[in-house]
Amino acid sequence: MTTAEPRTQKMIGASVLRREDRRLLTGAATYLDDLELPGCYEAAFVRSPHAAARIVSIDTSAAAAMPGVLGVWTGADLPEIAKGIPPKVVHPQLRDVPRVPLPADFVKFVGEPVAVVVATSRYVAEDALDLVEVEYDVLPAVSSTGAALAASAPLVHEGAENNIAIHVVQTAGDPAAAMDAAPHRLRERFTVARGGGHSMETRGVAARFDPTTEQLVVWDTTQSPHYVRNTLAYLYDMPEDGIRVVAPPDVGGGFGPKAQFYGEEAVIPWVARLLRNPVKWVEDRRENFVATMMERTQVHDVEIGFDDDGHILAIRNVFEHDQGAYCAGLQVPMITLSTLPGQYRIPNIHTELIACYTNMVPTSSVRGAGRPQAVVAMERMVDRAAEHLGMDPVEFRRRNLVQADEFPYRVGLTFRDGSPLTYDSGNFPLLLEKTLSAFRYEEQRSLQAAARAEGRLVGIGIAAYVEGCGLGPYEGSRYRLLNDGTVLVTLAAAPQGQGYETVYAQIAADALGMDMDLIRVTTGDTSRIPFGQGTFASRNTATAGPATLQAGQEMRGKLLQVAEAMLKTSAASLTIRGNRVEVTDDPNRGVSLRDIAGAANVGKHGITLAPGILPGLETTVYFAPERAAYASGTHAVAVEIDPETGAIDVLRYVIGHDCGNVMNPMLVDGQVLGGFAHGVGNAMYEEPFYDETGQPQSTSYLDYSLPSSMEVPPVELVHIHTPSPLNPLGAKGAGEGGTIPVPAAIANAVEDALRPFGARITSLPITPPKIVDALSTDDLDGTGPWHG
Repeated sequence: MTTAEPRTQKMIGASVLRREDRRLLTGAATYLDDLELPGCYEAAFVRSPHAAARIVSIDTSAAAAMPGVLGVWTGADLPEIAKGIPPKVVHPQLRDVPRVPLPADFVKFVGEPVAVVVATSRYVAEDALDLVEVEYDVLPAVSSTGAALAASAPLVHEGAENNIAIHVVQTAGDPAAAMDAAPHRLRERFTVARGGGHSMETRGVAARFDPTTEQLVVWDTTQSPHYVRNTLAYLYDMPEDGIRVVAPPDVGGGFGPKAQFYGEEAVIPWVARLLRNPVKWVEDRRENFVATMMERTQVHDVEIGFDDDGHILAIRNVFEHDQGAYCAGLQVPMITLSTLPGQYRIPNIHTELIACYTNMVPTSSVRGAGRPQAVVAMERMVDRAAEHLGMDPVEFRRRNLVQADEFPYRVGLTFRDGSPLTYDSGNFPLLLEKTLSAFRYEEQRSLQAAARAEGRLVGIGIAAYVEGCGLGPYEGSRYRLLNDGTVLVTLAAAPQGQGYETVYAQIAADALGMDMDLIRVTTGDTSRIPFGQGTFASRNTATAGPATLQAGQEMRGKLLQVAEAMLKTSAASLTIRGNRVEVTDDPNRGVSLRDIAGAANVGKHGITLAPGILPGLETTVYFAPERAAYASGTHAVAVEIDPETGAIDVLRYVIGHDCGNVMNPMLVDGQVLGGFAHGVGNAMYEEPFYDETGQPQSTSYLDYSLPSSMEVPPVELVHIHTPSPLNPLGAKGAGEGGTIPVPAAIANAVEDALRPFGARITSLPITPPKIVDALSTDDLDGTGPWHG
């Protein structure tokens, strides 16, 4: 008998403390390099020192003869896996160029791997790298989209007509005619610099081949274990079931680059299979700077047309996107292409992408994935248009926002998932007003006026965004009642700090009507759930979340059905109390979850199951959303500029955020604040440098700035909640919203502070030397404001 009451408190929406934190805070987390694989060999890669070169020869004999070296392989030694790695997101117009794990003929960027050494230790492998002699015929390199598009540009890929990977145009309405007829037109060019994910743990792969079972087990610091498994199956010409990919429970952050597939992920398992011995490789920090994919590099030529009353009539954006040496996927530029309109009702849109191949590391998603660049283009021009009319930039925005009664709102473009760009829900005017209220906008304008009277450079910036998230095609969740009476919930997606073990236990608890303590969540293992997509694009709460909810409801039905048979009563009369299923009106009559597992999973009552007992209590549900959902946000910031040093002091920052229904408010706040820190880096600090030959000049944190806790200012959060109608949880994504509008908001604020001087901010990140230059020349990038 039990006196426990049936669980009535809802877990969804509660700020439950994270289960993950104890091991993370006590040093008990398990990262890839913590894996104990007895007798494991270690690997190191020979990497190209040139951005463009022909490989004349590779002599590995001295390295192979070194004591402790088990083998050295080049691309020519591994023809079996010399297949092109398929791009993650493609388009019919893409001119794809094969990206092979180890190139045998040409290298296309500094850091591209050309050979691998496996030795008894990483130290021995690193020493052996120096003995591998590679002769290169160095070729002219292309280090920017401007260089790639120049009339006399060398070709990144031999035999091509030019360096354009894809050229795509999307339009809504009649943008050319509307722009010609607009009473006011402004034009500008904006440049957004590249940057990386800079995870605490770098990339890494370990593998072991079991000849008895003929199974290859791969441990990978990936955001997408099923994607890795499927790509390996293709490259190795193996059945998927012959490969098990496990993402360790802690991967030190992903941020997008770990959602891609790299050549090293193909090479390490293959040589482990050849050697019949475990092999591990963990990227060092310099490799991370030169060989891990980056994002952000885009150049935008934007034109806006508007009338005397401040209504936007047309927007035109033609942007160059640096695809890098190969196309790992088109998700970034295709998202930029459709993100341009943001929260505004714009009847006429022209958005045009020119993606170029360059001799740079390939482009990957980095937190925000193409959206920050589009928001810079749109929000900077909104401020310029307001300035042109002498109108408050907030009032200009109010006049153009999509209204709350216009949802679902069809923008007229196509999102990167191929569906019509349709905002599912939102309330942009309310979001703006709540943000301004928390920011105390009118008071901030008064303080700005007083500061200017004292000769201080204070500015205010606003930026809004809409984020396509919750992408399909699907995500799954599997439940299983274990023999100890607990429930195991398995997700395909691998977390990178979002708190999956907590959030999905909350969802499962509500679906089952059961205490969270009886629910365990595991993730990222292809042997536990057969299909999945991964953690990226702020998608999982809106995909794996509904799958978890629906699978839990099915599992509850099965638990009650078995208990019904065991207790000889109806399921409708039963209640789950603690670890028992009991008759609601007679708690003395009940059966434990452990006994239910014994009856259904073990069959301990004989060689046949009693009538009504289900064989094996498990459920699996895959949820496929109809299309993307759309989160949104509005940021407001006040800054002060030191005119002598160009330093930016953030005086006040408020984030207004709408991600639909929230599963765990505390974790959502953490996601948004973490994203904000990332956005601060993109806005003011992170800028790698390359020379004209494509040589990176920033390969350590001595010459690449990341914000620390000292540089990230305090921030205030306000939320509204407009549930998505596209999934039963009403959820949207939250992981990237804190990042997306920060560069635009800070750029608007800095330019507002410099407005008395007529200085322009057209290049991001905004660093002190650029501000001093702007104050000195009234011209940040050498071209000046381009007004029509």
